[in-house]
Amino acid sequence: MQKSNASPSVPSPADLLDCAIAAARAAGTHALHERNRRQEKHAESTHDVKLVLDRECQVQAANVIHDRYPDHPILGEEISHDRDPDQPRWIVDPIDGTVNFSHGWSIWCCSVAVEHRGETLAGAIYAPALDELYTASIDSPAQLNGKPIRVSGIDDLAQALALTDTDHVPRDFPAGAALYGKFLHAAQKTRVTGSAAIDICRIARGHAESYTALGIYPWDTAAAALILKQAGGQFEVIEQLAGDRFRAIYTNGRVHEHVKAIFLETIAEHIR
Repeated sequence: MQKSNASPSVPSPADLLDCAIAAARAAGTHALHERNRRQEKHAESTHDVKLVLDRECQVQAANVIHDRYPDHPILGEEISHDRDPDQPRWIVDPIDGTVNFSHGWSIWCCSVAVEHRGETLAGAIYAPALDELYTASIDSPAQLNGKPIRVSGIDDLAQALALTDTDHVPRDFPAGAALYGKFLHAAQKTRVTGSAAIDICRIARGHAESYTALGIYPWDTAAAALILKQAGGQFEVIEQLAGDRFRAIYTNGRVHEHVKAIFLETIAEHIR
């Protein structure tokens, strides 16, 4: 396995992974136990919702992290701290798939990753309603519930399951619809599930071959991207957008270039 470039003062990937697992479990368990409150909102837009439980679950994860590493900053969807380049930074999505969760679906999770100087060292994704815990570190394999996982061997997009998402930015709606349509023709089947982290983990375990995002954030994918990489997959940031948002593709590696070509073609036709 690849070895980390982190300095000796940084905790080991194994210790960081242990903390990531504990933080993800704490947040996910709180959401699961309080799911009867899934309609309590603190903000809402036309195509998205922010729940009171989003904030509560982020606090749950942050408390676990700061109990062990009080000086480490956190970048999260709900709470963020100033970045300290000398310290590892934690990246937390307390409920990835919030709209799913608010409607009572099981496809949601808590994602916790930790990076240092641009390198993700460890990550954990806990989907409590599915009883799934995905984990990986920079020097350990991707696992699901303690067992190793690998991407599929499918190398023909026509035989692949392609996952994608509908961005919440209205100006990208035509591109999102076009992208979905292109994969309807190019792939065996196309799905939109509403949780980027779980979608990418589906690729890591060999249950899908690609995921494309016209607009996404680090907290959505930081842990999942490392899990995919350690499972033998590939991811690529296509374009950095304003703030922390970016366009990206995630694949099993074998259909990567075909997926990328479709993605770039769609952007050229509907966004440029």
